[in-house]
Amino acid sequence: MANLPYVTSANNVTRALTAIAAAATPEAVTGNFVKTILKIPGGSGDQMTSFLKKIGFANPDGSPTSIYKKFRNEATRGVAAAEGLKQGYSALYKRNEYVHELPDKDIKGLIVEETGQAADSNVATYILSCFKAVRAFANFDKIVESSVDSEFELPITSTMSQSYRERAASVDEAVKPIGLSLGYNINLNLPATTDIAVFNAIFKSLRENLLAQSDV
Repeated sequence: MANLPYVTSANNVTRALTAIAAAATPEAVTGNFVKTILKIPGGSGDQMTSFLKKIGFANPDGSPTSIYKKFRNEATRGVAAAEGLKQGYSALYKRNEYVHELPDKDIKGLIVEETGQAADSNVATYILSCFKAVRAFANFDKIVESSVDSEFELPITSTMSQSYRERAASVDEAVKPIGLSLGYNINLNLPATTDIAVFNAIFKSLRENLLAQSDV
C-alpha cells in the first residue's frame, strides 16, 4: 500500500506554496522556516515540513531541491509544481499517467485503491484535497514541452558539426564505388636449393605475370 503525502488542511498547502514563491530560498527547509517564514504554525507546520520533502521540494536533510528553486521562478513555477505532483503521487501516476486530468471521484477512487483506505475515510479526503492544492499551481503543458525538447532537440555546436563532417567524410570514403576485385591463394612448392637466383627468378615471374597492377 502506498503512503501518499497529505496534511490535514489543504489550505496550508496553498499558503505554503504561495509563501515559497515570495520568500528567499533558505539553506534548509526546517520546521522553524515553515512556521516562521511560511507562516504555518504549530503541528500544521511540522506536517508541512514533511509534506514538502515528500513532494520533492526539499531533500531529506532539508536542503531545497531544484524543484523548489524552479518553483520560485514564475516562468518555471508550473513545471516545478507538476514535477512535485508526479514525485509525491508517483503511485497514482503509475496507475494513470493523466491522473491530474481525472474528475475528483476517479482520483479518489485511485487513492482508495492505492492506499487501502475506506472510501469515506478522512485520510483519502485529505490526500485528494492536497493533490488538488498542488495541482492548482501546475502546468502540465509546459512539462510536456520541456520533456520533448530535452529528448528530441540536440544542440549542434561547431565542434559537433566538425566531428559529424569528419565521420560523414570517412563513411563516404568507405562506400566509394570500386571495381570488381578477385582474390586467390597461391601455394608454392619451392625447390630444395640454396641458390638465391632461383628464388629471385620465381618471385620475379610471379610479380610480372600474376600480380600485375592491371589484374588487381
